[in-house]
Amino acid sequence: MSTPLSSDSALASPPVPRSEPALTATAAAKVGAGARPVSSRHAALRAFLRNPAAVAGVLLLAFMLVLALAAPLLYPGDPLDMVAPPLLWPGHDAAFPLGSDSLGRDVIAGIAHGARVSLAVGVVAAVLSLLIGVLVGASAGYFGGRIDDALVRITELFQTMPSFLFVIVVVAIGQPSVPVIVLAIGLASWPVIARLVRAEFRALRETEFVLAARSQGFSHARIIFQEMLPNALPPVIVTTSVLVASAILIESALSFLGMGDPNAVSWGSMIGQGRELLRTAWYLTALPGAAIVLTVLALNLVGDGLNDAFNPRLRGRH
Repeated sequence: MSTPLSSDSALASPPVPRSEPALTATAAAKVGAGARPVSSRHAALRAFLRNPAAVAGVLLLAFMLVLALAAPLLYPGDPLDMVAPPLLWPGHDAAFPLGSDSLGRDVIAGIAHGARVSLAVGVVAAVLSLLIGVLVGASAGYFGGRIDDALVRITELFQTMPSFLFVIVVVAIGQPSVPVIVLAIGLASWPVIARLVRAEFRALRETEFVLAARSQGFSHARIIFQEMLPNALPPVIVTTSVLVASAILIESALSFLGMGDPNAVSWGSMIGQGRELLRTAWYLTALPGAAIVLTVLALNLVGDGLNDAFNPRLRGRH
């Protein structure tokens, strides 16, 4: 469980060290903008591409995305259709290279179509968490005072609840379906982003370029979203990659417990359906489990690479 926020003291350090403000005081006084310098972006990109583990993560993640997008072309039809002899082991039939389950469903078709559901749940839930967390954290960090106190109390309320238990309750109330699962995961995950964004905004709100923007009469919305948010994005992007991996694991756990969408094939549902045959047909759980492990590993490698790239002190170690 995360440590509750305190409106009277600074938050714990974010996962990645903060970069320097995008603009100097002179540049801010001239244009009042918070865009990150092109040279800094290029340096971060070069550092990321020099990281072999990060590049491997990108390639592995790209493969999973291509598999998910190409699933309807590679394996047309419903992956729940019974098209093969039951419990056909991998390698015994060229038409079904990864075998079939107890109902005669093609395992490789299930993995390909399951990638669409698992990745979609992970990405959409992370985006929902990002939207809520940025709005709450930016408002709390920028305005401070009573607004900060109120938003911190709300964030603490969500942080004190066990996230997985909260997801189970929401899914049970709303009936298991992909949209409900995405909503539940998004509602359980946003406090992490809110903490991070609030800490960044509290550190940025008294910098020269923000004061210059205020002196020119810019609206609060423009200062928050155009001047300050670009400077707070690097650690947020890193955390979002971790949230995608976490959302995939949560959806898989729900499906394993029988609380997934019964009308959709996901990696978690395939593991759940194969657990009863773990001793006699272990491949039914091992293959979708390997897909989950590889995807989460890829996301973690990308997240670590972004962390190193955005941190100037770590750029030269690869």
